[in-house]
Amino acid sequence: MRKKYSLPRVSMASVLIAGLALSASAQQKNIYHKGWVDFNKNGKMDVFEDPSQTVDKRVADLLSQMTVEEKTCQMATLYGYKRVLKEEMPAASWKNEVWKDGIANIDEELNNLVSTTDRAYTEYSFPYSKHASAINTIQKWFVEETRLGIPVDFTNEGIHGLNHDRATPLPAPISIGSTFDKQLVRRAGQTVGREAKALGYTNVYAPILDPARDQRWGRVVECYGEDPFHIAELGKQMVLGIQEEGVASTLKHFAVYSVPKGGRDGSARTDPHVAPREMYQIYLYPFRRVIQEAHPMGVMSSYNDWDGVPITGSYYFLTELLRQKFGFNGYVVSDSEAVEYLYSKHHVAGDYKEAVRQAVEAGLNVRTNFTMPQTYIMPLRELIKENKLSMKVIDSRVGDVLRVKFRLGLFDDPYVKDPKSSDKKVHTPADDAMSLQMNRESMVLLKNQGDLLPLDKSKLKNILVTGPLAAEKNYATSRYGPSHNPVTNVLDGIKNYVGKDVNVTYAKGCNVVDATWPESEIIETPLTTQEQASIDSAVAQAKQADVVIAVVGEDFERVGESLSRTGLNLPGRQLKLIQALQATGKPVVMVMINGQPLTVNWENKFVPAILEAWFPGPESGRVVAETLFGDNNPGGRLPITFPKTTGQIEFNFPFKPASQASQGGENSWGKTSVNGALYPYGYGLSYTKFEYSNLQVSPEKENAQGDVQVSVDVTNTGSRKGDDVVQLYLKDEVSSVTTYEYDLRGFERINLAPGEKKTVQFTLHPDDLALLDKNMNWTVEPGKFMVMIGSSSVDIKLKKEFEVQ
Repeated sequence: MRKKYSLPRVSMASVLIAGLALSASAQQKNIYHKGWVDFNKNGKMDVFEDPSQTVDKRVADLLSQMTVEEKTCQMATLYGYKRVLKEEMPAASWKNEVWKDGIANIDEELNNLVSTTDRAYTEYSFPYSKHASAINTIQKWFVEETRLGIPVDFTNEGIHGLNHDRATPLPAPISIGSTFDKQLVRRAGQTVGREAKALGYTNVYAPILDPARDQRWGRVVECYGEDPFHIAELGKQMVLGIQEEGVASTLKHFAVYSVPKGGRDGSARTDPHVAPREMYQIYLYPFRRVIQEAHPMGVMSSYNDWDGVPITGSYYFLTELLRQKFGFNGYVVSDSEAVEYLYSKHHVAGDYKEAVRQAVEAGLNVRTNFTMPQTYIMPLRELIKENKLSMKVIDSRVGDVLRVKFRLGLFDDPYVKDPKSSDKKVHTPADDAMSLQMNRESMVLLKNQGDLLPLDKSKLKNILVTGPLAAEKNYATSRYGPSHNPVTNVLDGIKNYVGKDVNVTYAKGCNVVDATWPESEIIETPLTTQEQASIDSAVAQAKQADVVIAVVGEDFERVGESLSRTGLNLPGRQLKLIQALQATGKPVVMVMINGQPLTVNWENKFVPAILEAWFPGPESGRVVAETLFGDNNPGGRLPITFPKTTGQIEFNFPFKPASQASQGGENSWGKTSVNGALYPYGYGLSYTKFEYSNLQVSPEKENAQGDVQVSVDVTNTGSRKGDDVVQLYLKDEVSSVTTYEYDLRGFERINLAPGEKKTVQFTLHPDDLALLDKNMNWTVEPGKFMVMIGSSSVDIKLKKEFEVQ
């Protein structure tokens, strides 16, 4: 078959050399046949090339034909163009690179990422059809120019939407968690998967299943929340959605990654202080549930340790837990530099080669790092030659990778079908509508004193929009999501919404941080002349306004990977701005753009209305405006507890009995601490009101193997249409070991018109009732359980008991 390659602009000599090499190989006989591909180019259909054979037989046959060089190449990642790979398109030099024998996966290839840490401009990312054709060209090289023609798994990030130029954007995962909308998350997963498939990606690194239990941790913004059941439910839907589209989903980050000592990220990221029972019940629970119920094809191993053992070098985590107990049957890829850390950070290996041996023995399939793949492959080959790694182990690790490639259909049709159609499959109007709905549903109303919100634009003549996040846009684009989508900031969103009938003025008020931040959090410095003048300008304009909308919080440089904080107040001079605005006597609405809970105590006490917008997507301005003016009735709920001070941390849900108790009462005297949550888990207000009634639990007596049916009636008793998130909590009243005070075991987001009533149904399965007994076995113990229905983890409306016999 005639082959066409698109070459980058290089010297004429290079083009001629490349052209000669490619023309010579183009004279090979056609390897493409009806219903099969002759990957090894031997003129016959081998078992691994036969689509009618079982996957296991195909894997075994292919393994039997592979050399050590070819096997080890299936155990490493090649990072894409401008990360590691230097050429956009196949070049003659590739015949001299280690991947002449193939490669496991190419990550983030030609996605045109723009971020503070990576800039990878390419002409091949857009239009979408151009990228699909480019991926086909690269895949074609591996199929036709390597001996066995093993296709590449093209991986990419996807927690904010697919990490590709102008793909459909999603709000931050903490926003997704706030929706509590399982059906919408499924749709989002389908969008990510469909776009990946259309663009040529075959494996998406999403979702993140880490429970964000320490609010200081920078990557809270990238997690669904703190509760393992909630994370498992949403994560399951994201995986199912992605994989329904024919691409793999890879879970991140296995395991116990999200709670490093002190919440410290960056160069730390180690030493989680988590007891074994807590590890199973909180940190491993989402992974176990999602693996067993959604069957993801990938898992990413984390670079932290647990109880002195690095995860990526742990046979217990990567094999016993993951494969033998949870039933995972995909392949494990390391987080970047996780293998190297066995040697350089954890010091459990005397040199890098020993770190490689430990990781492979533990169960790692594919190593990833921002270095050339041979830095891993060569030590791996030496270990095999020295008989320090058996071929049985190597075959097992490579077999897992090949099995996923067969399941993905790469050995049946390795190319993007009809690349031209990709332009109609990526970022469609329907995708925009889904993204817009997710942003709307993620809005959480924290305070609304005197029903200040929603605003009535017909009664307003002058609005001041102020604050350092009002005209900012950078929060809407993530390192792990799409780039180059146009962003509407909050200021413009409000202007667009009210039109010319209302005068909208703007004053920044202050920067996100001051010159000495974060030191100014512990050693306050006086306002500079410029800072005072900026606040004074905002105050002067506030006095002329009918309402003040202050947009405050964090930008992308204040929260995220490596950006853990030691304090959680509004950064910089923002509180001083809020206080000065509040002192004018004008009604102040505070909109928070932030990626983690903030200790906004003064603000909560004195500012009449507060809207939590998290890190919304590019339509942030439109959605915030719609919410403030009532077109969007906020129905999001907090997926993470807001503490009053970092001194309370750890403070989260679920919690053990009395572990978050206040002072006062028997054997608890004194008045020395701030107690309780600022905003509890599951909390969120609405512009309407809901009533709960008729809680039914059936049967009231059940055996340990049966399901329990729960139903409750919910009525919108207000005057506006709105969403409610009905939450089911379950309390094990007496148990052989100490369990959590109560656990979230169900939630449903429903939409109700004024006066409308709906019956919400829940099913409690035995797994929902199970605990880890004294022997660390999951079991359902006989006894009484209390079903609690509420609008948050503390606002319990109805209770009813049932008994397991």
